[in-house]
Amino acid sequence: MESLAVNIVPFPHPSFLNSKLPINREKGFFHCWPCKQRSSSSSPHNPTRLNCHKMFVPGFGEASPEAKAAKNLHNFFNYIAVKIVSAQLEMGGRAITEELMEFLDTHSLNDGDEFCASLMRESSRHKALALRILEVRSAYCKRDFEWDNLKRLAFKMVDESNTKLMREYVLETSPATENETGK
Repeated sequence: MESLAVNIVPFPHPSFLNSKLPINREKGFFHCWPCKQRSSSSSPHNPTRLNCHKMFVPGFGEASPEAKAAKNLHNFFNYIAVKIVSAQLEMGGRAITEELMEFLDTHSLNDGDEFCASLMRESSRHKALALRILEVRSAYCKRDFEWDNLKRLAFKMVDESNTKLMREYVLETSPATENETGK
C-alpha cells in the first residue's frame, strides 16, 4: 500500500472545527491524525514528514466506517437472498411462495438478522425458508458477489460524481459570455 507523506505546516485552528478537538496550535491541525513520524532527521531544509496510511474519520467511535458498510452489505445480502429464494420458489410453483410474500408484507427487511429470526419462529415451514435464506445469503456473499466490481464501481461513481458537481459549480459561478457558451 502506498503511503502518503505530509509536510507539517503550522495552520491556524480552522473555525469550522469544534474547539474541543485536540488541536495543538504550535504543531498545527495535522497532529491529531494517527500518523507515524518518519525516522529521517528533520532540519530547516528537510521538514518533518509523516507517513499517513488512512484518514482519521471522527464520529465513528462504536464502529469504523468499514464496519458500518459491512453491516449494510450484510442486510443487503439478506434482501438479495430473499429475492433469490422467492424466485426459486416461484419457478417450482410452490404454495409456500404466498406464505413468504405474506410474511414480507408484515415484516421489514431492513434488519436481515431480525427478519430471519422472526421467520424461523413463525412455523416449521417458515423455519425451513429462513434456513434456506441463511444458506443463500452466505453462498451469495462468499461466492457470487463481485467484490472487485464493487470497488471499481464505487471508485468510478465517486470520481464521476465529483467531476460532475465541480463542473456544474464552475459553470454556475463563472461569468460566461454568449460566445463562450455557444448560445
